[in-house]
Amino acid sequence: MEFRHLRCFTVLAEELHFSRAAQRLAMTQPPLSMAIQQLEADVGARLFERNSRGVALTAAGRAFLPRAQALLGQAALAAREARDVGQGLAGQLQIGFAGTVLYRGLPQVLRDFAAAHPRLRLALRELSSSEQLVELVHDRLDLGFVHTTRVPAGFSQILVSSQPFMACLPAGHALAGHQRLPLAALKDASFAIVMRDVSPDYHDRILAACADAGFEPALGFELRHWLSVVSVIAQGLGVGLVPAALQQAGLPGVVFVPLERPLAPYDTHCLWRTGRDGAAQGALGALVAAVREVAARPG
Repeated sequence: MEFRHLRCFTVLAEELHFSRAAQRLAMTQPPLSMAIQQLEADVGARLFERNSRGVALTAAGRAFLPRAQALLGQAALAAREARDVGQGLAGQLQIGFAGTVLYRGLPQVLRDFAAAHPRLRLALRELSSSEQLVELVHDRLDLGFVHTTRVPAGFSQILVSSQPFMACLPAGHALAGHQRLPLAALKDASFAIVMRDVSPDYHDRILAACADAGFEPALGFELRHWLSVVSVIAQGLGVGLVPAALQQAGLPGVVFVPLERPLAPYDTHCLWRTGRDGAAQGALGALVAAVREVAARPG
């Protein structure tokens, strides 16, 4: 049984007229008649009644029609899936992200990409920037959202967002009502900070900013996640310098105060191996395009 025979059968079943069916199939009537005869031989039953009044489906034909239509539909779906995978427009991408990107950039990318490419799945893994760099170099991630300028050779990048650092204080702290704070005002406080192993760039940057302000901070907590830093501060156990986007986490018990002298901003970069976003990697290219569009939006 051949799919071209099934196609001839379903079209003739819809038209119930050899001339019109042949026209739709871009063929003449004799090969259409031959295809129907061969299909009937394969099935072992007559599918059409042919008489002076025209063409009609037999009981066997009526029973066979929905099955034939389903087979053709499945074949078309299989072909479309194979074509999409071959063109990189279906399948799965492995994406790494550092936690704070959940508050600035990543949700917008995910929404836009899912709407435009419903057949592409993104497998998301929360990893530190350092962990993502290792995974990217070993091709265990297709793309990562990192907070570091230490980009390995052979990788392309997009600046997704840039945001200021803010002082994060317990809500009951004596300085919580200030409009702006000099960093030196926190010199006697215990600091919560991300671990150097997790985010070496920003760990060192915070320590350097404190040194520029004339003090060495007492590190009460060194944590793996920025959200953990804010959580510790919410319990009244310290203060910290955190990216402004963490205000969106909505944790009670903390306030965020701008610094009088801003630190260098907290940047989110999207990284992927150079050359993998070309025509042969349509899925990754589509995702990179979505990232570029979000990154270009104001705010």
